[in-house]
Amino acid sequence: MRRGYVFRLIAFLALSLSAPGLHAEQSQDFGDYVVHFNAIGTNLLPPKVAKEYSIKRSNQRAMLNIAVQKKKLGTSVQPVTAKVTATAVNLAGQSKDIKLREIREPYAIYYIGEFSVSNEETLKFTVDVMPEESSDPLTVKFRQQFFSP
Repeated sequence: MRRGYVFRLIAFLALSLSAPGLHAEQSQDFGDYVVHFNAIGTNLLPPKVAKEYSIKRSNQRAMLNIAVQKKKLGTSVQPVTAKVTATAVNLAGQSKDIKLREIREPYAIYYIGEFSVSNEETLKFTVDVMPEESSDPLTVKFRQQFFSP
């Protein structure tokens, strides 16, 4: 299976499934840049996708997915590299550092990281993004609850 197809499959799953604990992709516009983000339970990934990207499938694991795009005049958007860091804090105040790794596709650049979750755990995410060609940091904050079957 080609890597581009696999990650398009992940994006499709994130956008189309509406199971509890799975939220569709979200984005935040920062003028010249758009940051796309989502977090899903790794148990929802097809086994072939998880294997291809060395992601551990489990009811107690989740994955954060970040993509940064720069708006181009006269065209749509272009993927850009960035320094991306992410943390999550649960409602009890326990912090989870999320180590992100870059995945490059022919027409996309993703930053993914895995972390542990408990059933019905709500996490508040803070994602800091510094696009390669920018001196202005971008910060995305969102919250999500995860459910384990």
